[in-house]
Order: sequence, then C-alpha cells, then structure tokens
Amino acid sequence: MSSYGNVEEITRMVLQAMESNQTKKAEFKVPVGISARHIHLTQEHVEKLFGKGYQLTKKKELMGGQFASNEQCTIVGLKLRAIENVRILGPVRPSSQVEISATDARTLGIKAPTRQSGDTAGSAPIALVGPKGAIYLEEGCIVAARHIHLCPEDAAAAGLKDNDFVTVRMGNERGALLDNVKIRVHESFTTEMHIDTDEANACQVKQDELAAIML
Repeated sequence: MSSYGNVEEITRMVLQAMESNQTKKAEFKVPVGISARHIHLTQEHVEKLFGKGYQLTKKKELMGGQFASNEQCTIVGLKLRAIENVRILGPVRPSSQVEISATDARTLGIKAPTRQSGDTAGSAPIALVGPKGAIYLEEGCIVAARHIHLCPEDAAAAGLKDNDFVTVRMGNERGALLDNVKIRVHESFTTEMHIDTDEANACQVKQDELAAIML
C-alpha cells in the first residue's frame, strides 16, 4: 500500500474514534443499596405473629419514612423449607408481603415472580412463623425487581421521571449492564439504586459503591 493509502486509512480510523467518543452516552451516578430479604406486614399480621396489641419497634431509619424493625421471623415454603431471622420493615402496610432473592426462592422451593414492591397479585404463597403464632399468605412472596429511588432534584438533573426504565452499569472486574431498571421519584426519597444480594454478588458490588445510569 502506498504511503498515501496509509495516511488515508489512519485518517479514517481517527475520524471514527472521534465520532465514537462524541456519541458515547452520558452517565449519571448513584450509590448502590443492597436489599437483603425482608418482610412487610399488616398490623393484624404483626399481632398474630407477636401477640395482641404488639407494635413494631424501630432499629434503623430508612428512606421514605420506613424503618428496619428489631423484629424478625421465620419464612417457610410449601416444601417446609425455611429461612430464619428475616427482618420485618415498618411501618405496617395495608397488605403483607415477603421480598426475597431468586436464590432464596430456590432454597424455599417456591416460584416467586420478579415484581415491583406492592405488586403481589398472583405471586407465590408463603408461611411466616413468629414467637406467638403463624400466618399463611396465599400470595405475597416476590423477588423484588431492581429499581432506583431518585429525589426530584436528581431526577430533573438526569432528565428522568417516575416510572421510566433505564440501563445501569455497575461493578468492576465482574461488572455488568443491568437492563429494565425502574425509576421511582418522590420528595421523600434519598437517591439510591436498590438491588438484591444475588445481583450484588454477581457483579461484586458493595454497599454504597456507585452505579452509572446510562443516559
């Protein structure tokens, strides 16, 4: 190839690299919160598990007015496989639900669908055992879908709105792109991405590390 041909090829490669750099997607970084398995209960179910008139007691404040309680109970699948010491989150809710990982579902021997919190119609049945009694939920056990909480200011800065779906890049040596991540915006939220322990372990991500929303 002539020297002119070499120059032409190099010029083409440089222009391609410049164009690729210009079209590279922007990122908006958010801290990662890793959600372990947990339970939300109605007041009626709190009393069935812990005794009449019982009130959940606060261990740690969480965003959106929620808190991790001191109370825990055992969850039991249909094949009588159990996981002990599952944390209950407060305050009480209009309906009870259990949020677990896909690995937990296999341990329990149940088919828990991946859902957003609160979307429990037709989800997996599960039993809960407390110090004063037990309850059986015909539906209510889900694998919580990954999502990002944004305060309104950060949502505006990122050009996102409530119920948008985004792709997120996270991790280093075993990093990955996570699709179908739902955006949830509310003034009570602290900006944070929520994933479960399976996703965190797969990407080798730790609590409070940064993930990048691909804009």
